[in-house]
Amino acid sequence: MFTGIVTDIGEISSVEKRGDTRFTIATSYDTKNIAIGASIACAGCCLTVIEVAEGKFLVEASTETLSKTTLKNWKVGTRINLERAVKVGDELGGHIVSGHVDGLGEILFITPEGDSKRFRFNASKDIARFIAPKGSVTLDGTSLTVNEVEGSTFGVNIIPHTQAATTWGHARVGDAVNIEIDMLARYVARLAEYEKS
Repeated sequence: MFTGIVTDIGEISSVEKRGDTRFTIATSYDTKNIAIGASIACAGCCLTVIEVAEGKFLVEASTETLSKTTLKNWKVGTRINLERAVKVGDELGGHIVSGHVDGLGEILFITPEGDSKRFRFNASKDIARFIAPKGSVTLDGTSLTVNEVEGSTFGVNIIPHTQAATTWGHARVGDAVNIEIDMLARYVARLAEYEKS
C-alpha cells in the first residue's frame, strides 16, 4: 500500500526486453535498505524489486502491465515518480493507494493559476465515472484532489512544491498519465451495482 506522496524522482537507466521487460531505475533512496521483493510505486504502478545495486534497483513488467500503463513508453532517461511502500505507523499524507493502475489518461491543457498550475485530463468513461469533485485520484503515483469533473474530463491544481518534488513540473500537454481511481469510490460503486441486481 502507498499514500500517493512521492518521495523521489527516479530515472530509467536501462530497458531490457526479455519474456518480460526489465527496467533499471536510478534513485536517491538508500538502496541498502531496499529488500528483494519489496514493492515500490513507479509512476503509480506497484512493481516488485528483483535486484538492488548501489543507487539503483531493478523491476520487471509483464506484457499486461505494459499494455495498461505508461511503462510501455519508458526509455533510458525517462524520469518517474517513486514512493516506497507505507509502513505501519507512517503518516498517511495522501490517501490509500494500491499501485494498481486502472487505465490511462491524457493531459488536455495546463494553465497557470496563481503560483499553481491547473491541469485538465481526459479519462475513459469506465474510469471517469469513479472520479468526483473534491475526491482523490492518483495520477502517475501522486495523490491529488479533483477540482471539477465534466463528462470524461477532470481538473486538478498542482502547487509549486508538488511540481518541484515530482515529475509534474516537466509535464506537457499530450502526455499520457497512469490513473488509479480512489479505492473507496471503486467499492461504493460496486456495492451500488450489487444492490441494484
